[in-house]
Amino acid sequence: MTIAASGGGARGNADAPATPPARPSTLVLIAMAAIGPAALNIFIPSMPGLVREFQTDHATVQLTLTLYLLGLAAAQLVYGPVSDRYGRRPVVLVGIALYVAGMLLALAAVSIEMLIAARVLQAVGGCVGLVIGRAIVRDVWPRDQAASVLGLVTAAMAVAPAIAPSLGGALDGWLGWRAGFVLMAIAGAGVWLACLTHLPETAPRQTQAASIRGLARGYATVLRSPVFLGYAGCSAFCASAFFGFLAGAPFVVVEFLGHPPVVYGAAFALISIGYMVGNGMASRLSVRLGAPRMVALGTSSTVLGCALMVALAASGQYGLFYLFVPMMLVAIGNGMLQPNAISAAVGIDPAYAGTAAGAAGCIQMILGGAATQVVGLLHGDGGPLPMVSVMLTGAVIGAAFFWGVAKRADR
Repeated sequence: MTIAASGGGARGNADAPATPPARPSTLVLIAMAAIGPAALNIFIPSMPGLVREFQTDHATVQLTLTLYLLGLAAAQLVYGPVSDRYGRRPVVLVGIALYVAGMLLALAAVSIEMLIAARVLQAVGGCVGLVIGRAIVRDVWPRDQAASVLGLVTAAMAVAPAIAPSLGGALDGWLGWRAGFVLMAIAGAGVWLACLTHLPETAPRQTQAASIRGLARGYATVLRSPVFLGYAGCSAFCASAFFGFLAGAPFVVVEFLGHPPVVYGAAFALISIGYMVGNGMASRLSVRLGAPRMVALGTSSTVLGCALMVALAASGQYGLFYLFVPMMLVAIGNGMLQPNAISAAVGIDPAYAGTAAGAAGCIQMILGGAATQVVGLLHGDGGPLPMVSVMLTGAVIGAAFFWGVAKRADR
């Protein structure tokens, strides 16, 4: 059922003449979208040390990452359609407040179970910028331009995740693993204030009902679209290669290769640079080449990088160079394909932009969480082969979704 939004103000009356929504500041979009990935990445260098800190095992510590991703997935199912009904701005403010609360809970954690719960709360709050940021861009820009804007935003946004592992490794060494949460709590509070004062409402005035029936109808509409399924599947499976690396690489570098966490953080900067390069290419080329060509280039780079990592690991070539240089190809590929695939998936119907963004994000995080847990279960002697095998599997399936589903649907 489609109903008019109530409450006046920026939402107005559904019968009022349509006016273009105000375009928000790019800096605000960057900030609200960056805090979730930053919280994910700043913590990763500390994960191996938590095994000793809480006297637990690798699989349990891995839950601080896996359940973070699953928290992102679950919350996006709610944020997207609720923002279609009540507006983007209030949902963003509530989500970021939950994010800050999760940071404070992590600071007080005295057990691994309490820390896991805090990480889930951080994820539930932090994902609001990811899903609503995508919906906001689709509210005010058409598909190919939206891909360009998303590429620009995520290229700039990648600076935070690029710095986060290096900063997290340094803070862990100097002040302990809780120091990163202090920093992210302060950052989250600042972003909340920025959104309060500088984020306009952009959602269409005519929106979908937020009832259970309305949610189910919205998701049914989205999931029946072959365009959505093809592009969302490609995005999610290719991203699972990235998340598989996040899950396994800290243990490979710190435990198998014997480097300190700060070395992992420094080497991770190469991955972030690669992702920024890919995003920059998306920003410059998406309007000219179109989403399908950019996704094709991105998936090819992702599969190539994963295949090269598998070949090197299978031949016994270990070391930072053999891990991080091929991973740059994966990062460049994801940087190119993700803005375009997400823009194509979310753009199937303006009335369902938030719902589609939430569904796409949920699928991506579920598969990302599954990849992290599989990597953890296959940890074995700590070598890279299980990790890179999971990565290649995800990349190949992602390419199959693009060529087998999305391309046919586009035709």
